[in-house]
Amino acid sequence: MSCDFLSLALPGVQKLSPYVPGKPVEELAREFGLDPDEIIKLASNENPLGPAPMALKAIQAALPELTRYPDGNGFTLKQALSRHFGFDLTMITLGNGSNDILELLTRAFVLPEHEVVFSQHAFAVYPIVTQAVGATAVEVPAREWGHDLEAMAAAITPATRLVFIANPNNPTGTWIERADFEAFMERVPAQVLVVLDEAYTEYVDAKDALNGFDFVARYPNLIVSRTFSKAYGLAALRVGYCISHPQVADVINRVRQPFNVNSLALAAAVASLQDNAYLAESRRANREGMLQLEQGFRALGLGWIASRGNFVAVDLGREAAPVYQGLLREGVIVRPVAGYGMPNHLRVSIGLPQENKRFLEALGRVLTGE
Repeated sequence: MSCDFLSLALPGVQKLSPYVPGKPVEELAREFGLDPDEIIKLASNENPLGPAPMALKAIQAALPELTRYPDGNGFTLKQALSRHFGFDLTMITLGNGSNDILELLTRAFVLPEHEVVFSQHAFAVYPIVTQAVGATAVEVPAREWGHDLEAMAAAITPATRLVFIANPNNPTGTWIERADFEAFMERVPAQVLVVLDEAYTEYVDAKDALNGFDFVARYPNLIVSRTFSKAYGLAALRVGYCISHPQVADVINRVRQPFNVNSLALAAAVASLQDNAYLAESRRANREGMLQLEQGFRALGLGWIASRGNFVAVDLGREAAPVYQGLLREGVIVRPVAGYGMPNHLRVSIGLPQENKRFLEALGRVLTGE
């Protein structure tokens, strides 16, 4: 006797498709019989420098305590974040990556009768967490590949409970100006929570760039989420956090799992906050790598979307899927973004100089059919 278990799932979950991450190196090696050591992966916006030395040292020191549960409150990391950014401990919530924060907020505040507003071409997790709780997703058309904040403000209704904004946005790399964000927040009703997702903010060099932390005190309905996965190089350990009004943090902690951030992640994150040299090197490598890719695209006659992240979306001027497959055969993994409504683009993470060079050479061969 069998059962249709999908029919037992929540209606929103029934309509979901599993999130598809970047193809693993090992899988590509098996698929095409390639040497794993010869494959380069520029698909998941990972830091190409490897972990910070101070983070590795902290992980090594924490290994003897693996039989112990981690601190469920993450006090040491919260204390480090408090010292580093100047926020009270009651305003800090830790997550298993910033994705965890996005899901916790949706689970804690959004009911099926509510709406969640986000932009076209924005992070795939926003519609996923919305559908998972059975709420209505309101996707606002993008403007020049980025957020149209005026249109997003106009899309807010009495049923809106949550607004997701990514700055810089993934996968387009577009960004929001400070004045535009202020104007947007002035239009948002107090009972509508705005999540400013700043997963890539450490890569932004512009001195006048939008920094969500500057606005948390002014707007109690603003939540700013960040991660250690990108510029800090801790993607495998899954540790993120958000800054919010203490009452919002209190609500999130009521649904947060008590040990959602593991001990190695906590130790590495604390150390990473102190490793200014590593962060500076990450920014330098990203800045120079972005220029290298842009120059390569120009030489190939390709366009791209200007980006402030550690990735860039290149416009191939034709369907990207066959080019993606051709790059895989060359041992180069990038990210197709047709699922984001961008069928002619590929998203390419910034790699080391030799990785960027290898990608550009492979792209040239695939495009010319060599």
